[in-house]
Amino acid sequence: MKTKNIIWIIALILVIILISILGYGYYQKATMEIKNPVVTMEVENFGTIKMELYPEIAPQTVANFVTLANRGFYDGLTFHRIVKDFMIQGGDKEGTGQGSAKISDLKDGGEDKAYTIKGEFIDNGVENNKLKFEEGILGMARSDYTVYSSSLAEESYNSGSSQFFIMTKANTTLNGHYTAFGKVIEGLDIVHKIEEVEVKAAEGSEENANAEVSTPVNPPKITSIKVETYGIDYGLPKTLEPFDYMSWMYKQYGM
Repeated sequence: MKTKNIIWIIALILVIILISILGYGYYQKATMEIKNPVVTMEVENFGTIKMELYPEIAPQTVANFVTLANRGFYDGLTFHRIVKDFMIQGGDKEGTGQGSAKISDLKDGGEDKAYTIKGEFIDNGVENNKLKFEEGILGMARSDYTVYSSSLAEESYNSGSSQFFIMTKANTTLNGHYTAFGKVIEGLDIVHKIEEVEVKAAEGSEENANAEVSTPVNPPKITSIKVETYGIDYGLPKTLEPFDYMSWMYKQYGM
């Protein structure tokens, strides 16, 4: 009889321990703070900019940026386009605004060819990204082929790769049309200092009165960009085939 009682007591103790372990696990999961990735950007002769990324609203864009940054893609590149009271733009290896990343920049052994990613904004069917383009917002740059044909909306929406921009002033015309995926949390004063550098019209556009005066005379250099992910693996982005604009032009106009 005593033996049976001891067995029941031991079993009860084991059940209590198991319930306690499970309960603590659920408590930890419920109370655990999942930190968003934090970007640290060093800009030569200007200072440090820190930004928080939002994977819950733009997972592909965040995965792309985190991967490129932590593989050193952005180190040594410049802010090649600066428009006062609008934004500063960087992330182009060519420094002209025409460059993009390659699959080999995302992973070892990847193909040495350009890629794009899906635009994560309302116009492109991503309804949960409602982040507005206010001062300090980080956005993904993309092309706009609709100036040539309204039928090229999808190609325009999904043309982002490595180029990004940081808003220096709110601009409602971008809301829902471009991917917003982060925000400056430290160093907004540095962003505004960069905004003030001397700019000129792009080479070859001197005779065009409407040419945008946005090319820095001395482009600010990004020494490094690194992202703290707090142990979370955001994986690789799903890559898309870039739109071949020149081939499309040949087909349309027999060039």
